[in-house]
Amino acid sequence: MAKTLLDPPLSSSRLALVALLSATSVFFLWKSRRRLRVLLSPYSSMNTPKPSPRGKIIYASATGTSRSLAGRLSDCLRSHGLAFDLVDPRHYEPEDLPKESLVLIVASTWEEGRPPPDAQFLARWLAESAADFRVGSLLLAKCRFAVFGVGSKSYGDSFNAAAKDFSKWMRALGASEMAPVWEGDVDSGDVDEVFEVWSRRIVALLKGEDLKKESGHSGSMVESVGFDESDEEVEEEVLEPVVVDMEDIAGKAPSRRPSVALTNGWENGVKDMVTPVIRVNLEKQGYKIIGSHSGVKLCRWTKSQLRGRGGCYKHSFYGIESHRCMEATPSLACANKCVFCWRHHTNPVGKSWRWKMDNPLEIVDVAIDEHTKMIKQMKGVPGVKPERLSEGLSPRHCALSLVGEPIMYPEINTLVDELHRRHISTFLVTNAQFPDRIKMLKPITQLYVSVDAATKDSLKAIDRPLFGDFWERFLDSLKALRDKEQRTVYRLTLVKGWNAEDVEAYANLLGIGKPDLVEIKGVTYCGTSATSKLTMDNVPWHSDVKAFSEALAMKSSGEYEVACEHAHSCCVLLAKVDKFKINGEWYTWIDYERFHELVASGKSFKTEDYMARTPSWAVYGAEEGGFDPDQSRYRKERRHGAASVQT
Repeated sequence: MAKTLLDPPLSSSRLALVALLSATSVFFLWKSRRRLRVLLSPYSSMNTPKPSPRGKIIYASATGTSRSLAGRLSDCLRSHGLAFDLVDPRHYEPEDLPKESLVLIVASTWEEGRPPPDAQFLARWLAESAADFRVGSLLLAKCRFAVFGVGSKSYGDSFNAAAKDFSKWMRALGASEMAPVWEGDVDSGDVDEVFEVWSRRIVALLKGEDLKKESGHSGSMVESVGFDESDEEVEEEVLEPVVVDMEDIAGKAPSRRPSVALTNGWENGVKDMVTPVIRVNLEKQGYKIIGSHSGVKLCRWTKSQLRGRGGCYKHSFYGIESHRCMEATPSLACANKCVFCWRHHTNPVGKSWRWKMDNPLEIVDVAIDEHTKMIKQMKGVPGVKPERLSEGLSPRHCALSLVGEPIMYPEINTLVDELHRRHISTFLVTNAQFPDRIKMLKPITQLYVSVDAATKDSLKAIDRPLFGDFWERFLDSLKALRDKEQRTVYRLTLVKGWNAEDVEAYANLLGIGKPDLVEIKGVTYCGTSATSKLTMDNVPWHSDVKAFSEALAMKSSGEYEVACEHAHSCCVLLAKVDKFKINGEWYTWIDYERFHELVASGKSFKTEDYMARTPSWAVYGAEEGGFDPDQSRYRKERRHGAASVQT
């Protein structure tokens, strides 16, 4: 009888190892099941997905710009009998891409060169697939594609990075690129026109038409708008860029124009800061645009004091006459894109002055003229007092804080001199990104630096600065403030959940700039928009602002005390005790006539030379809460349909 040979039995440890390896393999295959069904045999016809009969237009948009452009492209293709679906990447399954035969991508670049949040899952899937050796380079072999990028050269190396990445990943997976990536540079101010040319090019490619005939030029359509590589040197010489926030502006202007002219809006090789599209958006918000880069707007507190219903916090803290205050800026451009921007980023952005420059004296003339026109329009408004209206026609204060970065304007000193010559005081606010410009400023009635956060990470998150060395610029700006002899202010805007926690870090910043005063204000809610996700939950109560202010004063070791408040504005003022508290009384108000005398004298002077006593009603803790008792408080009932009452 034959002997049966048996393998020795497995030990328990070996059985456990085998079980673990088997489970791991099953899990791995399960996770990859859909991709592997399509990918394991890319050469096999039975695994090749059937191409979709309709093309896809996928937009990667954060604020609606790329979505708007994609919609225009869809309309254009439809008018030529080309069927495409408009696709929101949030609702698209990336593993359906191998089924597509035509894909057009319109991609904006978000923070740090990444795609916008709504497109990051799609981007991650493409990136991982392109890097996965198991996928191979034929996954999208049946697909043709093209990409149009929307970006700003102000962001340096990350300019249109998302669009370039989409192109790279699609090519790595075997898709055929119909045309190189077209980079919509908002610095040129002509993205709408460039996008229209690109759209026509795509139509021509899809229909197999002659591109030379389509463009109307002897060269290709790319050459006709200056995108040929041989024209790069000429472009750099002629097309000096203007930085515009395309994520908020582009796609909102009329899409069809008679011709594409990239030199439109240029004068002697220099471009206007305010393009027609930006002008329309700002004018809708009540701005009066001055020349090519300045603006003026009537403040609601100016209207309020014209009616005798109270002034702004600057009236309570410093004694300005709100009905005689002009809110203006000589530069609508800014180097930050703050999350709490009350203009929702409808103004341009930039890191340096690259635009046509208007005469400073003309800016002042037109600003005053436009301001007085708006004051005159208040005539006949219920409650407007004739004597206030008459006074309002002669502005005595200018808040250079409307929007943008005033000190970017190269002739800021000349403009300030002209305002002072006309006995108009100046309150200038800078966003702490141009320390050299702060150093060269002549005396300002009151010079502000915005201190929007106390740490590098929080400043980056809340201000979204364009400069890579934003933190160093911020600190240098504070140091530059310390060397000023006239009144200086830190301006803090508290946003709950963003920058309202680290009192100790703010106290450390006080030692760097040694400001005379510290204004602490709760953020103003301007509505949730595509550019800002702030809600009313981020708005602190006046009690929150007071608590923060008291804590900061405590951390200053007695150098600062809480001096004033304006409850209506959720605003509190800290002042240096050794300068502004004399014999137990606060002197935060300004002697404006004395200031103008000192400026006219041409001699050096200091903060202490033009101070005035603060009235009791403006002092912190007063029953009036900073409301001028000479004004009439106007209250509104919160009940729906209830009449307003005056007390």
